[in-house]
Amino acid sequence: MTSLLEHRARGSNVAFVAGANGISGSAIIDHLVKQPDSEWGLCKNVTHVFFTSYVHDNDFSVLHVKNGPLFCNFLEATDLACPGLKRVVLQTGAKVRASPSKHNQSDNCQHYGFQYRDLNTPPVEDTPRYTGPENIFYYEQEDDLFAIQKRRNTWNYNIIRPWGIIGFSWQYLGINETLPIAQYFLICRELGQSPKWPGTLESWNRVESQSYAPGIADLTIWAATHDQCKDEAFNHVNSDVIVWKHLWHLLAEYFKAPMADFEAPTAETKSIDLAEWAKDKKSTWEKIVAKSGGDAEAFQLDAFALMNWYITPSLQKGPFPGTSSKAHDLGWQRSDDTYRAWLGTMRAYENAGVLPMS
Repeated sequence: MTSLLEHRARGSNVAFVAGANGISGSAIIDHLVKQPDSEWGLCKNVTHVFFTSYVHDNDFSVLHVKNGPLFCNFLEATDLACPGLKRVVLQTGAKVRASPSKHNQSDNCQHYGFQYRDLNTPPVEDTPRYTGPENIFYYEQEDDLFAIQKRRNTWNYNIIRPWGIIGFSWQYLGINETLPIAQYFLICRELGQSPKWPGTLESWNRVESQSYAPGIADLTIWAATHDQCKDEAFNHVNSDVIVWKHLWHLLAEYFKAPMADFEAPTAETKSIDLAEWAKDKKSTWEKIVAKSGGDAEAFQLDAFALMNWYITPSLQKGPFPGTSSKAHDLGWQRSDDTYRAWLGTMRAYENAGVLPMS
C-alpha cells in the first residue's frame, strides 16, 4: 500500500486522510484514487487534510474524552508538519440518533441537539448551537479548528455534517449499521424465522434522512477544492428520506427472508434487545459462512448492541429530515437514492467477501 500511495503522490493537490479504515474515510480514499494523477496525490507534501477519525464507545458519556483530544492533537501535528497546507476538512455529524437509554445521556454525537430542543426542521448550517448542559463533542472539535486556523492564518477549513451514514468499511466495530442488519436478516433466514421488527411502532413508521458514504466523499472533495466554499460548513443528506418500514420490506426481499409469518408492530409491541438476541447466534453465522461464504469474524456482539440505538433511539420521537440545499446552491450537483444506497452497500460487502452472495 505504501508504494501505491507514494506512486500517486504527483498531483498539485495532495491528500492526507485520517480515519481511512472507517466508512467515510475509505469512501474519500476510493474517490481520490479514481481521480487523475495530475489532480490528486496522497501522502507527500500535503495540501489537504481530511479528518474522519472517530473513537467509538458504547458508553456515550466518554465520547468527548476520546474524540476531543484526538482531533486537537492531530490538527496541531498536521499544522506543524505540513507547511503547504491549504485546506482542513473536519467531518462531524448531524447524526439523527440519541444516546442509548441505559447509558449516560449527557453526551451524544448529534450536532444540532434536536432531541433536547424544538427546531424548525430541517436544520441548516448556521442554526445556533445547542446551549444546554449536555456535552456535544463536535463543538469542542470545531472550536479547536477555529483556534488553530486563526493562530496559523495560512489555510482554510470545511466542516461536513452527514446524517446517519450508510456505506462499506473493512472495520467491523464502531458505528456501522448495515453489516449487523444484514446479518440479522441472514441469520433469521437460516433459522427459518421471519425477521421481526426489533423496534416499536413509533420507530417502524419513523421518517429520516440518511447519508451515503460515496456521496459524502463527493461533497467533501468538492467543498475542499472550491474557493466559494472556504471556511464553510455543509450538511450532507441523500436526495430523499426513508421510512424504516419500507426499508425493512426491501431488505427482506433482497435477502430472501421468510415473510409469511411476519407481523407488523402494533402500539403494544415492545422492542427487542438485539444484543441479547445475538448472544447465541455466532454459531449460526459461522454455519452460514461455511455453507455460503462470508467472514466469520464479521459477527460482533457490540455491533448488535448498537442496533438498539439505530432501531429505537431513546430520545428521538419525530422525523428528522435534513437538507443539502446550501451545497447545491453553491454548485454541488450529486444526489443519491437512499434505498439504492442500502442495497449498493450490501452488494459491496458481498463483493468483498464479508457477506455471502445473496
